[in-house]
Amino acid sequence: MFGLEKPAGQPKSGRSGGFPNMASVGDFNVLSSSIPATKVELSVSCRNLLDRDTFSKSDPICVLYTQAIGNKEWREFGRTEVIDNTLNPDFVRKFIMDYFFEERENLRFDFYDVDSKSPNLSKHDFLGQMFCTLGEIVGSQGSRLEKSIVGIPGKKCGTAIVTAEELGCCRDSVLMQFCANKLDKKDFFGKSDPFLVFHRSNEDGSFTICHKTEVVKNTLNPVWQAFKISVRALCNGDYDRTIKVEVYDWDRDGSHDFIGEFTTSYRELSRGQSQFNVYEVINPKKKGKKKKYVNSGTVTLLSFLIETEVSFLDYIKGGTQINFTVAIDFTASNGNPSQPTSLHYMNPYQLNAYGMALKAVGEIIQDYDSDKMFPALGFGARLPPDGRVSHEFALNGNPQNPYCHGIDGVMEAYYRSLKSVQLYGPTNFAPVINHVARYAASVKDGSQYFVLLIITDGVISDMAQTKESIVNASKLPMSIIIVGVGPAEFDAMEELDGDVVRISSRGKFAERDIVQFVPFRDYIDRSGNHVLSMARLAKDVLAEIPEQFLSYMRVRGIKPSPAPPPYTPPIHVLQTQI
Repeated sequence: MFGLEKPAGQPKSGRSGGFPNMASVGDFNVLSSSIPATKVELSVSCRNLLDRDTFSKSDPICVLYTQAIGNKEWREFGRTEVIDNTLNPDFVRKFIMDYFFEERENLRFDFYDVDSKSPNLSKHDFLGQMFCTLGEIVGSQGSRLEKSIVGIPGKKCGTAIVTAEELGCCRDSVLMQFCANKLDKKDFFGKSDPFLVFHRSNEDGSFTICHKTEVVKNTLNPVWQAFKISVRALCNGDYDRTIKVEVYDWDRDGSHDFIGEFTTSYRELSRGQSQFNVYEVINPKKKGKKKKYVNSGTVTLLSFLIETEVSFLDYIKGGTQINFTVAIDFTASNGNPSQPTSLHYMNPYQLNAYGMALKAVGEIIQDYDSDKMFPALGFGARLPPDGRVSHEFALNGNPQNPYCHGIDGVMEAYYRSLKSVQLYGPTNFAPVINHVARYAASVKDGSQYFVLLIITDGVISDMAQTKESIVNASKLPMSIIIVGVGPAEFDAMEELDGDVVRISSRGKFAERDIVQFVPFRDYIDRSGNHVLSMARLAKDVLAEIPEQFLSYMRVRGIKPSPAPPPYTPPIHVLQTQI
C-alpha cells in the first residue's frame, strides 16, 4: 500500500529505515484497479507525551492498526517516521486509507519511544495508545479529533490529534468533447455510424472499458456530445496511464465494425484543444496489408474542462449534521415478548432480533451525530395507564423529550418499553415518517439531514398513507432505512424501497429515492442468534445514504459550507534555564 521513498523534511534520526511498511507522504497505490469510495489522508500529532528517556526527551513513532471485521484482530496498517527528542511531535508521514461511509472502521494508534534501529516494537518503550473510528475523525469539527492517549495506568499520557483530509485527486471529473474527420466508410449504402469506446489500462497490460459515446448516424465527420467522466474511472488518478480509444461503426445487430484506434493519456488530454490533441485513427490490420495506408481518419479533442466534484465528506466537514431517529415496531404480529418465538423475546442472555439490528446499524451512524442524542419512538402498542394505542410514542416515556443518549441509551429505553407497553396494532408507518418530516421541513438549508431507521416485522397496515408520506418526504432533507426482522414476506417493504420502480402516490412520483430496505435474516445464522457479519449488515443498510444526501443537495443547489481553517499547532518556545 505504501511506498518507502524518503519524504520531504525527513527528521534527523536515520532510524526510520529499519521499520517495514512505512506510511509515506501522500504516496498511495494509484494502480489498484478497484475504485474505493474516497481516499482520506490522516495526519497525526501529539502533545505532552510521556518522557521515557533519562537524559533527553522521547523519540516518538506512531503505529496505526486497523481491526478486521470477522475475527476482530488488530492488524498493523503502517508507521510514521521517528522524530528525535520531542514530546510534541507533528509526524510528516501520513496514513492514506480508503474511506467508506457505510463501514465502521476501528482504528488504534500506538505510540512508542524508539530506542534502537530494531523494527520489533517490543524492543521500544510503549508511550500509550488512542482508540477511535475513522468516522469519528471525519465527523469531528474540521475533521480534527483530539483525544487522550491511554494505556499506562496511573500516568497522564498526553493527547493525540488526528486530522483527516480527503485526497483531491479522487474527486475531479472531466467534461470532454470530441469530433472526427474523414473516418473510413463502412456501410454499403450509407456512410458510417461512428461511436467511441474509451478504455483505461491496468497494471497487467489489460484494458478496462470506462466510457462509450453515443452513436452519430450516417456521417464520416461526427461531432459527439460532450460527456463527463470521473478521473478515477478514466485513469484511476494516474495522469500518465495509457487511455486507449477505439472508433467503431455501429451496426444494428451488435457486430459493430472496427474503424481504428489511438492512445493518449490524461496528461495529454489536459492540454486541451491544440495540435497535440489531434489523433490519427489507425487500423493495425489495414496498416499491415496496405503499403500506402495513412490512417482511417482523425479524432480531435474539442474541449477539456476539469470539474471538482463535491462529496458527502465536504458537507460533513462544512458542519452539516446528520440527525438519527429510531422507530421500533411494537405490534402484536411480532409475538409475545415472554415467548422465545417472539422477535421481541426478552432473553436475559443475548440480544433479540430487534436489539441486534438496532445495535449494528446505530453504532455506525452515531459517529456522525455530534451530540449523540437520538429520538427513539415506538409504534403499534397500547400504552399505560389507559391502554390507548399509539403510533408514535417515546421509548423513554417522555413525549416532550424523547431523546436517548447514544445507541446504548436507545437499547435501554427499548427494553424498558417492552416491560411496560402491550404489543397491539395496526402497523402504521406514516405517523413516524411524518414525525421526522416535520423536523426536516423546518431546516432545508443543508445544515441538517435526517435519517429515520424503522425496524419492523414488515406487516404494514397503512400502505397508501405510507407511500404518500414517502413521496412528500422525498422533497425534504431526509432518508428512511427499513430493517425487516423475522420470517415474513417483505414484498411491501421491497415496493417502498423503490429501487426497481420509483414509488408514487396519487399519480405523483417521489422526487428522489429516499428508502433503503434490508431483510435482517440475510445476515444471521440458521439459529437466528448470531449476526454473521454486523459490518456487512451496516454496509448494506447505509450504502445509499451518501448518494441520497448528495441528490438532495444537488437538486436544491446547496453547496457545502467551507470547512473551518486547518489546525496549526502552536509554536513551542523552549525554556532555557539560566
